Amino acid sequence: MTAPDFEDLLRDLTPQVLGTLVRRYGRFEGCEDAVQEAVLAASVQWPEEGVPDNPRGWLVTVAARRLVDQIRSDHARRERETATTAAEVVPEEVPDTDDTLLLLFLCCHPSLTAASQTALTLRAVGGLTTAEIARAFLVPEATMAARISRAKQRIRAAGSSFALPEGAEREERLRVVLHVLYLIFNEGYTASSGSELHRADLAQEAIRLARMVHAQLPEDGEVTGLLSLMLLTHARRAARTTAAGDLVPLAEQDRSTWERDLLDEGTALAKAALAGPELGPYQLQAAIAATHADAATAEETDWAQVHALYLILERIAPNPMVTLNRAVALAERDGPKAGLALLATLDGDQRMAGHHRLLSVRAHLLERSGDRAGAYDHYRRAAKATASLAEQRFLETRARRLQA
Repeated sequence: MTAPDFEDLLRDLTPQVLGTLVRRYGRFEGCEDAVQEAVLAASVQWPEEGVPDNPRGWLVTVAARRLVDQIRSDHARRERETATTAAEVVPEEVPDTDDTLLLLFLCCHPSLTAASQTALTLRAVGGLTTAEIARAFLVPEATMAARISRAKQRIRAAGSSFALPEGAEREERLRVVLHVLYLIFNEGYTASSGSELHRADLAQEAIRLARMVHAQLPEDGEVTGLLSLMLLTHARRAARTTAAGDLVPLAEQDRSTWERDLLDEGTALAKAALAGPELGPYQLQAAIAATHADAATAEETDWAQVHALYLILERIAPNPMVTLNRAVALAERDGPKAGLALLATLDGDQRMAGHHRLLSVRAHLLERSGDRAGAYDHYRRAAKATASLAEQRFLETRARRLQA
């Protein structure tokens, strides 16, 4: 087994082992530390001694012993009694259950902020180190460590039980889980700041986690839709930048470089997601991505269908970004003036005030309509409004082209 294979195996097993320990002992923070120590021990021993017949059981046993040692080191009487009990119930046979979904629900506890939910999910379920998460979001490691620590403390203070919610609460918590995975993927696909347009490792981690959820909830349309959306979007990553790292817009991408296997899988999932009795935001976004994937060239895109799907999405999940994207589709269908008229409805929305996406789309449509001066001004303003260096270069290049 190669080093990458070891890493993949350990990353897949980490949330399962952590889920088992949390279910048994209820000490989320202590269990998480113990699992990390067990994973570290495995990364050292397995390459030399070979992978055990039951790697999951090996990790659970080692992590449980580490946890017991941690408990025993506590001088409080109650903690010593707990350690004694724990030592007696460590089983030789590990139950063949996967608590990954429950662990995701715990990491996405409603008492946490979206940033904390994301960080804790990547740490506990994704198996990333604090340093890796900090690098992904371009913050100091100490800052990320404090964020993760506070998240664990909030969960402990909330007294959350390690059990799957039921009814409406379960659906609401699942929506939060999907939103967190969506945020992780988006940050990987289009980094909000930094010199790189995307971070493939972060996007791939979101896809891996989405596959975990889909494996446990294959009949859920929104889960299927989210995985489909990720695959269809990630398939285009190689075409999104030049060799120099400059952004290439969708209309100018070399579609022969789109990854066919991901497109086929994503399209099949999109169709399956739409077969359900209800439609949600991720199912509709997957359908839009599948429509783009069906077009051999940009000119063959069925913009009427894209616009119709955005119109439905706008009705069931109103959001200024959805309206912004609908304006792009409307401009392709009816011309730039129609798109600009729809963009004007966003000018009073405080969430979009000075947003680089609104400025850049308006610049593009002004350019198409013949208003070069207005387009130049908006390209420049958009470049100043984004923290992504790749997007800045692209927008400034567009502005210079108009000036020339």
